[in-house]
Amino acid sequence: MTTATKITLVRVAMIPAFLITMYLSGGRSGLWMYISLGIFIAASLTDFVDGYIARHYNQTTDFGKFLDPLADKLLTIAAMCMFCEWGVFPAWALMIILTREFAVTGLRLTAVQKGVVIAAGWSGKVKTASTMVGLCVMMAVPGIEILNWIVIFVIVATTIYSGIEYFAQNWKCFLN
Repeated sequence: MTTATKITLVRVAMIPAFLITMYLSGGRSGLWMYISLGIFIAASLTDFVDGYIARHYNQTTDFGKFLDPLADKLLTIAAMCMFCEWGVFPAWALMIILTREFAVTGLRLTAVQKGVVIAAGWSGKVKTASTMVGLCVMMAVPGIEILNWIVIFVIVATTIYSGIEYFAQNWKCFLN
């Protein structure tokens, strides 16, 4: 197992700690929310570190191409679900995001059956980065409604754009 993959697995392992501290925060500013923010930032930074190591030290693997975006999805969707539970993140926005994630995962699975691995594209990386930064903003300054709506708009817009781009670039995977 490569160093990059081990770092990705650390990100996955941080998700339960993040969820527990988010739950303890109750969605309010305070010690538990800031601990949650710290865990989320640390987990988000591992995304950049594992990618750098994988590319720089020739540790790119098919398993890593699969696991890295999955770890990102698990982390960000965990945060969005907590915000949704607190009424801060609308369920319709979460459903758009989940639909895109399932659709792209289905596309990747279809591609794998044909011997093709679809790595994260540029728009997918922008979506992930803007989502992670936006969720950090929502945790850093909870309760500012206009700021939350700006973050939600950016997350939904980049999610839709990257989903369209994945399908536009890989539609041939559906041909027999």
